[in-house]
Amino acid sequence: MNGLRMLALGVGNAFSARYYSACLALEAEGAWLLIDCPHPIRKIVREAAESAGLALDIDQFAAVALSHLHADHSSGLEGYGFYHRFIRHRPAALLAHPDVSARLWDHHLAGGMETSASTPGEPPVRRCLEEFFQLTALDTARPVQVGPFAVECRHTRHGIPTTAFRVRGGGRCLGYSADTAYDPTLIDWLASADTIVHETNTGSTHTPYESLAALPAGLRSKMRLIHYPDDFDGAASVIEPLRQGRRYEV
Repeated sequence: MNGLRMLALGVGNAFSARYYSACLALEAEGAWLLIDCPHPIRKIVREAAESAGLALDIDQFAAVALSHLHADHSSGLEGYGFYHRFIRHRPAALLAHPDVSARLWDHHLAGGMETSASTPGEPPVRRCLEEFFQLTALDTARPVQVGPFAVECRHTRHGIPTTAFRVRGGGRCLGYSADTAYDPTLIDWLASADTIVHETNTGSTHTPYESLAALPAGLRSKMRLIHYPDDFDGAASVIEPLRQGRRYEV
């Protein structure tokens, strides 16, 4: 099947009591790509898939594209890696820019993953990133191909290294801002996509709704909002907010 489809898995910000944290599933040519990986990722995927009338589990993703290491975007990686290593007996494919992945193991995952139980009386078994993940470096200078998806990245304005994505598949392109302060140059980079998913949230390292609402109507018409706070008034928004568990054509 040609085309690119998007399943909104989570739409909320880090403090949401109503929604799962922002993450997306993309489908092209029967393959799936996961954009960011909050906890509890398997439950998140199952609930969204059931809502959309799909059968989808985390072992069906060709890869995870990771935007940054804030917990609301990456806390599910531990469970995701354990599931692939001990249930599926293979490492999970992971895409990330080197600036993002540089501290992934030592400062993010190792605390819960670097040792595992062994024979009673014996020291625990030491583990490493490669047992859980097959890491492929994203590059701001060129797209990286995984299955039918070509993934491009660009740095955003955020508190830690973060990348936005342009993902091409099935003859279409999705642009995803990831977390970012308002950045007109980033919006220019995303503008070539058929659909743009842009964050909106409070705080200096996020994009205020008012800045996006002031964009030209033609650009707003292909933009969808994600990462919004619980009190965001979607009904009054001039840009359509993504709805958790809904499937979209890109």
